[in-house]
Amino acid sequence: MLVNSEIIFDFRKMKPKTIFWVTVFAVSMGFFESAVVIYLREIIYPSGFAFPLQPIEGILATTEIVREAFSLLMLLSIGILVGKSTVTRLAYFLYSFAVWDIFYYIFLKIFINWPESLMTMDILFLLPVPWVGPVIAPLILSFLMILLALLILYFSVRNDQVHVKAHELVLLITGSVIVIISFTQDFIKFILSHYSAADIWSPSANDIFKYSAQYDPGNFYWPIYVVGVVFILIGIGLFTKRNILLTKNFSQ
Repeated sequence: MLVNSEIIFDFRKMKPKTIFWVTVFAVSMGFFESAVVIYLREIIYPSGFAFPLQPIEGILATTEIVREAFSLLMLLSIGILVGKSTVTRLAYFLYSFAVWDIFYYIFLKIFINWPESLMTMDILFLLPVPWVGPVIAPLILSFLMILLALLILYFSVRNDQVHVKAHELVLLITGSVIVIISFTQDFIKFILSHYSAADIWSPSANDIFKYSAQYDPGNFYWPIYVVGVVFILIGIGLFTKRNILLTKNFSQ
């Protein structure tokens, strides 16, 4: 009975009202993101979204890239505003980012019945090169981010000195970099099959931009992606194990 009381007490201290409103913010942002994509697809892909991509030029391309940057800034801002320490700010940022991403796809499915399946290929990000992968890949990462965020918030209730140790952070960052490589590898391979790395920085880079519009994802590097996810899981596992032990010692 004591254990149950402690769990209820910890849950209340996790500020469920705050988590609820951060969730509302992230879901709302997911709708706005999906609405923008629906508008863009109606303008650029009136016959339906498909690879290879139609080139986006001028103010539309610039606006889309800047919009992505400001979307990240909005999510970072909510974490900074709500969190009380560096680690809880990180937790709220990860949580809002993940919920935003999940509901982005949910709203697309509701309004335009896309994606057709979890294996449908999608453009995930544009900077510094296009990130491409099946829809299920970013969704898996989103659930891992929610898991890590809630663990951080839970342990920060039990111990206000909670932090991510250097080796745990290295594992999380390494895993994230490996995952990014899995998203970008196919596009980079496509470009480098026709241009050298030196050509990218040459005056002919404009031609490369036009050529990149012909890109049609031929392969997703699942082995690389899985390795990255394993690194992330190990980082989360080590963080969890260490804080369980700290929590037990703290409560004794």
